[in-house]
Amino acid sequence: MAYSTGSHTRFYHRYHVVWATKYRHKVLRGPMRERIRDIIRQSCAEMGVHIMKGVLASDHVHMFISVPPQIALSKVMQRIKGRSSRRVQMEFPELRKRYWGRRFWARGYFSEL
Repeated sequence: MAYSTGSHTRFYHRYHVVWATKYRHKVLRGPMRERIRDIIRQSCAEMGVHIMKGVLASDHVHMFISVPPQIALSKVMQRIKGRSSRRVQMEFPELRKRYWGRRFWARGYFSEL
């Protein structure tokens, strides 16, 4: 078990998180899949969240992440899901037919330590 360190802390905050597309539509394919992967990586890097392992299935995402102690997991998920939803809907207008609202992801997420 490897601990992460801050200026005055040692921590081991690792989470397995899973979330799905709205209505479990199988849309995470091709260029959209690559773009979402890039957006998630960028969002995590900006917050100092390290992605240990991640898998994008056609209708859901699994990630094993290390989160700094000063950031709540709920804020991490809010930023990842919010930013990726907004950007992917702007870049792929064909999604508007399938998702008539502003949401790309289903509500909530699963997490475990």
